[in-house]
Amino acid sequence: MNATPAKTPPTGAAAALPWREFAAAEPGFAAEVRTAFGAAKHHVLATLRADGSPRVSGTEVDMRGDELLLGSMLRARKALDLRRDGRFALHANPGDGSMDPGDAKVAGIAVEVTDPEAARALVDPGADPGGFHLFRLLLTKAALTSVAGDRLRIRHWHPGRGLVDEYRDS
Repeated sequence: MNATPAKTPPTGAAAALPWREFAAAEPGFAAEVRTAFGAAKHHVLATLRADGSPRVSGTEVDMRGDELLLGSMLRARKALDLRRDGRFALHANPGDGSMDPGDAKVAGIAVEVTDPEAARALVDPGADPGGFHLFRLLLTKAALTSVAGDRLRIRHWHPGRGLVDEYRDS
């Protein structure tokens, strides 16, 4: 399978893992994060511009089996950002503001799928994978913040460190 890695690998970053490895390590937590991203169609993506400043864009993500994917129009700024430097942060749409099921975020490295056969296997039947950019999202962090009584419950996972569950006074 042919994929284009980030042009500028992040220094000091933990290994980025595919969704399937995150889900295998923490199946219950991964299911909750997946539910949060599945609750709405549109989310917020942060990328890095060429000058290093942040760019925030609306986006859609798709879970295909055990892959977290992001598609983009050809030559869209966010896609060009990710092709140059794959680091990203993705914030799930918080919905109605109730914090139910929680406020989900993931971060990591976007890897563009450049092999046409691999791309065809990941998109809807009949879709032309050459008509858009397609990225696999590899994770360096997943977080879910929720309200527990009068406290915030913050759960976050990192490769090699596992899941941390902590509470903070609101």
